[in-house]
Amino acid sequence: MTMDRRALLGSGAGALLLSGAARAGARDRLAPYRTPYKYPKLILGGSGVPGSFDEKAVDCPFVFSANGKFYLTYVGFDGTGYQTGICESTNLVDWTRKGMILARDPSDPITRFNIACASILRENELQSPARLVKVGGRYVAAWHAYPNAGYEEGAAVIGLAWSDDLFHWERGPVILRAEDGADWERGGLYKPYLVKIGDTFHLYYNAKTTGRPWKEQTGLAISKDLKRWTRHPASPLIRNGPEGAPDFRFASDPVVVSHCGQWGMFYFGLAKDGFARRAMGHVLFRARQGRFRARSVRVRRQPDPLHQSGRGADRCRRAGNDRREIRPQARGDLPRWRALPFLLRGERQMAERRARAGGGAIEAVVSDRNI
Repeated sequence: MTMDRRALLGSGAGALLLSGAARAGARDRLAPYRTPYKYPKLILGGSGVPGSFDEKAVDCPFVFSANGKFYLTYVGFDGTGYQTGICESTNLVDWTRKGMILARDPSDPITRFNIACASILRENELQSPARLVKVGGRYVAAWHAYPNAGYEEGAAVIGLAWSDDLFHWERGPVILRAEDGADWERGGLYKPYLVKIGDTFHLYYNAKTTGRPWKEQTGLAISKDLKRWTRHPASPLIRNGPEGAPDFRFASDPVVVSHCGQWGMFYFGLAKDGFARRAMGHVLFRARQGRFRARSVRVRRQPDPLHQSGRGADRCRRAGNDRREIRPQARGDLPRWRALPFLLRGERQMAERRARAGGGAIEAVVSDRNI
């Protein structure tokens, strides 16, 4: 069964769309990436069930398709720490909880309080059905874990986990630690997003500085075998903007996609005023002096988000549903992540997103092209 997220939403959540959005797309290069219309109710919230792993809050949704259904992994918070659950759906709007897939282990010094799965390796194309990609016949996921009880307490580490069936996971060793990184990430690591491009694995993640108030930025580590990881020297790729910018404090939670020969990165920014905003931008030009600059979601007119390989962009041969695998090039300079307008702006002030617990929930935003 072939599924297309745009088609599914067309008769459900997609009915919320305005006809003007399609007309705007003809002159708006960000149109394929925009998701400006919120579904009018939450699709998932804290369960409220005493003793459940997601009693108080949910966070970090990750959607994919498998076995003729859609699945959503998410992080649940119970007052002690994070654990990871999974839901399933046939329409992307109505979700059924299927239980916990990664639980804390009181006997393990790494995961005794937390284990939060943030992504599973899947195909990169923006408008694909988000099918998972196996490595050696198994699914592979990226997780992070904080060392102390409480809401994101202490400097988290990042690791991988493996599964044969999506419901039972084997945790692998830690692959990134804050103390091994540069000053911008010494305070701790956050949400990892795993991508495979050609024969190279890219792990995008945000991290924070030490002290208070800290800042968060987004960096990259790469690997050929998922065992030996090297932090990319251009990190942080997504840096904080100047005072007054919407990502002055945080440039966090990366999600990387390909579309029509370009690469895009969704992330959220937190401004000095405490408002959080979802963002998007394009990578169109070479880096100057090997440095990246960005403040929103990024997209790049090249076949690989690290290497410049010529001019111009590949054209979509099938409008709105190009599923080609984009291969990396082996030469050239690093691209510049270029800021473009923010896609969603915060509706309420967030005095300190990382310093308070409770009340977390998951919403849906939809567009005429993707979710």
